[in-house]
Amino acid sequence: MSSHLVPVTGAPQNRLLAALPAADWKRVKRYLSVLETPAGRTLCEFGSQLDYAYFPATAIISVLHVARDGASTEIAATGNEGLVGINLFMGVGAPSSRVAVQNTGCIYRLEKEILQDEFNRGGAMQHLLLRYTHALFTVISQTAVCNQRHSIVQQVCRWLLLSLDRLDSDQLIMTHELLANTLGVRREGITEAAHKLQAAGLIAYRRGRITVVDRMGLEAVCCECYRVVRREYDRLPQFNPDIMPSAPLDGEEPPAVAPAEVVESCLDACAT
Repeated sequence: MSSHLVPVTGAPQNRLLAALPAADWKRVKRYLSVLETPAGRTLCEFGSQLDYAYFPATAIISVLHVARDGASTEIAATGNEGLVGINLFMGVGAPSSRVAVQNTGCIYRLEKEILQDEFNRGGAMQHLLLRYTHALFTVISQTAVCNQRHSIVQQVCRWLLLSLDRLDSDQLIMTHELLANTLGVRREGITEAAHKLQAAGLIAYRRGRITVVDRMGLEAVCCECYRVVRREYDRLPQFNPDIMPSAPLDGEEPPAVAPAEVVESCLDACAT
């Protein structure tokens, strides 16, 4: 499937870009293009040079570690809260990972030389990039803990909730095989976890389309890792009203905490 570029119009739909001062956004906007791209497209192969920084708007980008046998595991996923390409301003060469689009959507693209120039200015862009890098390292560390300490059901819940936070929808298109590759677990484990979540009335799954039916119940089953990651992203600088005159990008309140009886019933359903 092909991708194509469209002009940048309107306010930025990426939180880092939306937090820039108006003068910085006006300067950077001239060099941005919007890439409309399908799910599954590889933006950078393992060991290749990344020529652009990517700021997701309505897409999610996965950074994947590729093992010698070709198997892949997601190291991090980036949505409209950040960017892919921190190596470009950290003085690092080719990334030791594959960069691929997780779902069809739009991405802002910025040439690496422009990003480096903006970073070297030492102003707002530098601050935002460093702040996001700190958040990303925290998220990667928490994900590593989650993968070692928590059940596949809880890992699937974490992945679903974080994906939903980045999309204006309660549906995700993801096969069991692709989700297994993303989490670095066996496909059978994903199938069993999905069956448990569906039997508990938390999700509906049909032909690669996952619909979250009960978000509060999903949060009840999920481990604490989701809230740790969500809290870290919520601490990132907020939008600048000078270039975002309406509400923040998602305009949502932090998700409510499920009542104790909801937690207990959902945990019981997923444990059987």
